[in-house]
Amino acid sequence: MQKRKIPLRKCVITNEQLPKKELIRVVKSNENVVSVDLTGKLNGRGAYLKRDKSVIEKAMKTKKLERHLEIAIPDEIYQELLALFQHE
Repeated sequence: MQKRKIPLRKCVITNEQLPKKELIRVVKSNENVVSVDLTGKLNGRGAYLKRDKSVIEKAMKTKKLERHLEIAIPDEIYQELLALFQHE
């Protein structure tokens, strides 16, 4: 039996190649709306962040995610990302 290939993506903050399931996707749609994509299937330009609270906080400080998506990211998006770690 053939092994399935695991899709890898790069975190824009840490530059680590990680399996897609270990990352969170943030998407800028064609209408310039930024949203958190937990399914990984929304249309638009996506950027991946490692599922780590410190990485999210670093993204807020450095604004690297904003430069990658070429749009200002509202605070609500960062709050939504941080809320994912409240349950862990």
